[in-house]
Amino acid sequence: MANTQPKGSRFLINGEPTDNRLAIASKGALRAAVRAKGKMAHSAYPELGESAVHKLVEALNRVLEIRLPVTEDIGPSTLNIGLLEGGRAPNVIADHAEAQVLVRLVGSSEETRKALEEAVAGLAEVEFTLEIPFMRMRALDGFPTMVAAFTTDIPALTNWGEPVLLGPGSIHVAHTPHEKLAKRELLEAVDLYIEVAKRLVG
Repeated sequence: MANTQPKGSRFLINGEPTDNRLAIASKGALRAAVRAKGKMAHSAYPELGESAVHKLVEALNRVLEIRLPVTEDIGPSTLNIGLLEGGRAPNVIADHAEAQVLVRLVGSSEETRKALEEAVAGLAEVEFTLEIPFMRMRALDGFPTMVAAFTTDIPALTNWGEPVLLGPGSIHVAHTPHEKLAKRELLEAVDLYIEVAKRLVG
């Protein structure tokens, strides 16, 4: 929604947590649902059914063996199987099973999409449900830099000007009970934002 109402700015400073270092890149995200189908039966007679859970487990084992892309100055893509669900009861052969997979991209998604589809072929199907692209950003002399291994809102704010990713706080505690931000870091960020703005418009 915000991208449809830009304010005419030439630059956008995104304040997501980078430990007050300037991010020269942020990884993208590729989310996929991996689904297996089976046939229900009584678990005492597995030969009468076909377990979707067993198929999915084998498919995910193949997924974990994929050699993901690496970009020299950025690092590797990473993969997380974050959600698993399926089956009906311990005494029933499962007729359905699904996993949610998230890959952090360091370039185009094409190679990774193909690898996922090939890995699960014959066992499950893949539906790609979300893609956020890998982004490169400018560095500024004198500013410490980092690579954000996470995905940001920057690709959704393309109408707000050239992006800069710089913010107080650590991503390492995000989404945990220990998420916090020190006042000192916040005050440092204010000074950094002033300096970045001067450099960008100077």
